[in-house]
Amino acid sequence: MHYFITGTAGFIGFHLARRLLADGHQVTGFDGMTPYYNVKLKQMRHAALAQYPAFTPVIAMLEDRATVEDAMAAAKPDVVIHLAAQAGVRYSLENPQSYLTSNVTGSYNIIELAERHKVKHLMLPSTSSIYGANPTVPFRETDRADEPLTIYAATKKSMELMAHAHAHLYKTPTTAFRFFTVYGPWGRPDMALFKFVDLMLNDQPIEIYGEGQMSRDFTYIDDLVEAIIRISHVIPDESNRVADDKIETLSRQAPFRLVNIGGGQPENLMDFVELVEKALGQPAIRKMLPMQKGDVPRTYAAPDLLQALTGYTPSTRLEEGVKAFVEWYLEARRELQE
Repeated sequence: MHYFITGTAGFIGFHLARRLLADGHQVTGFDGMTPYYNVKLKQMRHAALAQYPAFTPVIAMLEDRATVEDAMAAAKPDVVIHLAAQAGVRYSLENPQSYLTSNVTGSYNIIELAERHKVKHLMLPSTSSIYGANPTVPFRETDRADEPLTIYAATKKSMELMAHAHAHLYKTPTTAFRFFTVYGPWGRPDMALFKFVDLMLNDQPIEIYGEGQMSRDFTYIDDLVEAIIRISHVIPDESNRVADDKIETLSRQAPFRLVNIGGGQPENLMDFVELVEKALGQPAIRKMLPMQKGDVPRTYAAPDLLQALTGYTPSTRLEEGVKAFVEWYLEARRELQE
């Protein structure tokens, strides 16, 4: 099959593209190489993908509609997986405009062009941040998610709503999946695991928000990729409607479905810090801070719908995933700093 993936120089897009290429598929990778974090890391990811002859890179911005259209027309993809986005909850407090142009305007370009090119399945990444400070756990796809706490979450909710409306109007089969704290090798420098390891190796203090009284439902990158690939084969349709109305999100008005991707096993932040210390073999200098604006006390995925649709639930233990990241970072550190 031919996959058109946006964000292939990003953390998740890179891993997904590499897995699909290794499985023998063709991938057109679209990425803007934005300087939100170290572009060298993005270049390293694309260099790794370039080892596969079936990989075709396109370097451009999502807002450049003409270039997106030309790239998609040349690719003639079976499946479009739109992973490019302006990420980061905290950065959305500093530069909200970048989230509107990328996550709303850019996403709409992908949604509309996927319909124009009659793809078999359009897949869109959303986020657990959409649930805001939902007091009911675990977070289910059927829960109301109308009170986002950041512009980042609001733009992702807007993308979901636009995609549903478009699926209703034009019948493009669409799945939006909500991620829960993805981590692992080749991860983003703005995320806690990368920052903690880098700071600890430089004998610098790590900042622990919420006084450490937070929990996250961590999802290892290989588990996430496996789930996305499995979902890609479950094209939203009445033929695969799940009988349990308490968990099913397949729309009655459109070929559109929401799916959580998470293991449903939240971990305490301080336990996470201890696992990083164990993997590095050194203690962290801990700087305890209050909760940051826009943060939530916990994330907790209900994986029931994912399990019902694919027979799969993420299960990599946090200790294993942290160890794998540290091993990768120690190997890649010198090249990243060149």
